[in-house]
Order: sequence, then C-alpha cells, then structure tokens
Amino acid sequence: MPIQVRIPTPLRKLTNNEELVEITAPTIGAAIAELQSRYPGIRERLLDEKGAVRRFVNVYLNEEDIRFLQNQETPLKDGDEISIIPAIAGG
Repeated sequence: MPIQVRIPTPLRKLTNNEELVEITAPTIGAAIAELQSRYPGIRERLLDEKGAVRRFVNVYLNEEDIRFLQNQETPLKDGDEISIIPAIAGG
C-alpha cells in the first residue's frame, strides 16, 4: 500500500489539480524528492534554500507535525498519510 500525500489547494496547479498523490518513499525527505521529480517546482515551495521545511509550511505525518518527530528523517511505512498544510496568518 503506497503512502498518500495530501496536496493543499495552492500547490495543486503543480500536481495537475490532484488533491491526493500516491508515492513510495522511506522518509519524509525522500517523499519530497519524489514529489519534486514528478512535479517540478514543488520542492521550492516546501523547502527553503538550506533544504529545511519553510516556516510557513506545516508537514504532518498521520496528523502529527514532523517537527516533533524526526523532521525530514521521519521514516514512512505503507499506509501512512502526509499532509502539507500552508500556515495561515490571521489578524
């Protein structure tokens, strides 16, 4: 069973309007690399110039923020779900 990645609306123009993308990767970092190979330009929207997840982007693995796990080194297993959620500023 592959890993599902939930793509937020602002990034769907890069994924041909797909909301759910299936990938096979051992870690979050490898998942981002696979997304980049399939959908060029998505990496720049997710990672900064140092390769870290951008401050205004939240990445969740099965509803848990990867910043509280092992960040991009977080291991993945079949059936996991990754959610990419842009931070929303209010005021």
